Amino acid sequence: MVSRSFCKRREMAAVFPAWIMVTILVLEASLVMGGFQASLKLERRIPLVSHEVELGRLREFDRLRHGRLLQSSGGVVDFPVRGTYDPFLVGLYYTKLQIGSPPKEYYVQIDTGSDVLWIGCNSCNGCPESSGLQIELNLYDPGSSSTSSLVSCSDQRCNAGVQSSDSGCSGQGNQCSYTFQYGDGSGTSGYYVADLLLFSTILEGSMTANSTAPIMFGVLQTGDLTKSDRAVDGIFGFGQQSLSVISQLSSQGIAPRVFSHCLRGKNGGGGILVFGEILEPNMVYTPLVPSQPHYNLDLRSISVGGQVLSIDPSVFSTSSSQGTIVDSGTTLAYLADEAYDAFVDAITKTVSQTVRPVLSKGNQCYLITSSVTDIFPQVSLNFAGGASLILNPPDYLVQQNSIGGAAVWCIGFQKIQGQGITILGDLVLKDKIIVYDLANERIGWTDHDCKLDLMIPNDNMFC
Repeated sequence: MVSRSFCKRREMAAVFPAWIMVTILVLEASLVMGGFQASLKLERRIPLVSHEVELGRLREFDRLRHGRLLQSSGGVVDFPVRGTYDPFLVGLYYTKLQIGSPPKEYYVQIDTGSDVLWIGCNSCNGCPESSGLQIELNLYDPGSSSTSSLVSCSDQRCNAGVQSSDSGCSGQGNQCSYTFQYGDGSGTSGYYVADLLLFSTILEGSMTANSTAPIMFGVLQTGDLTKSDRAVDGIFGFGQQSLSVISQLSSQGIAPRVFSHCLRGKNGGGGILVFGEILEPNMVYTPLVPSQPHYNLDLRSISVGGQVLSIDPSVFSTSSSQGTIVDSGTTLAYLADEAYDAFVDAITKTVSQTVRPVLSKGNQCYLITSSVTDIFPQVSLNFAGGASLILNPPDYLVQQNSIGGAAVWCIGFQKIQGQGITILGDLVLKDKIIVYDLANERIGWTDHDCKLDLMIPNDNMFC
C-alpha cells in the first residue's frame, strides 16, 4: 500500500457558466517509420454540455493528485488530443486509445505526474457511467478481449513496479495489483492485465497498416478519483518508471525514450501527443533533476517584467518535500508558499496604476477594460542551464467574469500553504511544444500555436 498525503488551502470557489466548442482532430494513433510523415485532418466540432464549474473543486482535484506526486527507435506514435486547460470549461486534456482484441476505444487523461495507464474495469465499484465531456465511457472487460491476460506476481514487470511503488502483491491469487491511498481517505485500487495496444503504422510512401504492441496496464476496481462532470475512462500515466507505456514501448524498440505534447489553449483547446520528439529550431532545454520519481526541474529564480524577484533560491531546491514538477494532469499552476506572495506582489505593483486590484474569495484579481497583454508584464521562470520559460499574461492569469463592463482576471497560480512544491500544470504548459527527452534526461520547450495547420508533420518535424 502506498501512503500519499498533501494539503492545500481551499480558496476561490467562484462559479461560472461554461460553453465550449472542442475541435476534434481525427487520426488514429500513428506510427511513423523511418521519419515518414503522418497526416491530420479536421472532422467536426462538438459542443460540451453547458454547466457550472467551481474553481475550488478543480483545486481539490489537483490536491488529490499532488498527494500522489509527493509520495511517490522504431518511430513516432502520435495521438490527437481533446480538452482544454480552461478551469471554467474542462480543465484537462485527454486522448483516445484502442486496446484489446477486438479493440475498444477508451478516453484517458494525459498525465505526466504518474506512471501507470489505468482504465476502469467492468466490475468497478463507483466508476462514472456518463461524462459531461460528451464522450461515451467504456469499462474494460478482460473476458471480452481474446488477448487479455492477468499479470502474476512472478512477472518481472510486476517486480519492477514494486521497486517504484507502482505495484504490489498480497500473495492472494498470485495476482499483481496496486493500491493508492490519499491523505483525505480517498483512493484507488485494482489489478494489472496485459493486452494489445492498437495503432496505425505509416509505411514508406502513403501506405498504412495496423500495428499492435503488448502493454501492461491497470484496471480500476474501486476508486473515487473521477467525477461525472468531466469523467474519462482512465489515466494515461507518462512518468519515468518502467510501467509507463512510453517505457514499455521503448523497451520493445517500438518508440524512442522521448515524448512530446502541444496542448492548445485557444479556441476550444485540443492539440497533439507524440511518442517521439517534435523538432523546432527555437527549442530550449534544461536538465531533469536526477534520481527523482517525477519530472523535477531545477528552478533557480522568477523574473517579473525583467526584474528578478528577491526569493531565497533554497525555496526552489529539490528534496523529498519540495521542488518544481512538470505535471500535465494538474489543471492550474502552484507556487511554493515562500515564493507566492513575492510573485503576486510584483505583478500587482507593476499594474496598479493601470488596473484596479481586487480580492475575490482570497485570490488576487484585477478589473480590466483593455487587453491583458497590453497591461501585464511577462514572467520568466529561470532554470538551470540558462533556459527560461517565458509566460505571457494568459499563461499566469485566468479570466473569471465581468463586472460593470470590466473583465475580471485573476492570478492563475495558486499558493500551496505550508508546502515547498511548485507545480507547472496545464495553465503554463499550453500553447507550447514540450519535449520530455528521457534518453538525455532533459525537458525542452518553445512557444507554438498548436492548431491543426501548424501541426502537420514535415520532413524535419519528427525524428
